[in-house]
Amino acid sequence: MFMGRYTAYEDNATGHTFRIAPFLGVKAPTGDDHASDRLGRLPPMLQPGSGSWDWQGGAVASFQSLDWGGDVQLAFQRNGEANGFRAGAVSRLDLSVQRRLWPGTLGEGVPSFLYGGLEANLIHVAMDRVNGADDPNSGGTTLFLTPTVQYVTRKWVLEAGIQIPVSQHLNGSALRNDYILTTGFRLNF
Repeated sequence: MFMGRYTAYEDNATGHTFRIAPFLGVKAPTGDDHASDRLGRLPPMLQPGSGSWDWQGGAVASFQSLDWGGDVQLAFQRNGEANGFRAGAVSRLDLSVQRRLWPGTLGEGVPSFLYGGLEANLIHVAMDRVNGADDPNSGGTTLFLTPTVQYVTRKWVLEAGIQIPVSQHLNGSALRNDYILTTGFRLNF
């Protein structure tokens, strides 16, 4: 995946910042898309790669102060076709609010921070297409609520969240989510 982001608007002031940034990305067909097991070729969603060129674009707006922050993102992903399969396009609206939980008061030499947050992710996926026909058991709309925790130091960030589906309107027998656990580690250099 190659991504580009440009800060189109920026307002920095003492104790807070606000930014708006559009982004564009393209995913190259780099993974194996012909994997098989003893029963034959694996279904497209189980392949390590898609075999297709996919692109995405959107915009994100962020506000950050010393105590809290908020983000909103609109994004769209269009998937290419490979091997007679095209995954459904993905449209999403993401909202996030974070609050500093520790330390309660900022002072000299604060080495790290603990944030708690809540995200809402509204995701609509169009039906997949198989050999030019819609798959009636794919696609739909899901709303996730995601409590998060984030530990931030000067050099690294450790974060985790659990996406809980509060509404799932999926087509046919499309697979539903019970929950999705996400974790992350970032190193600043």
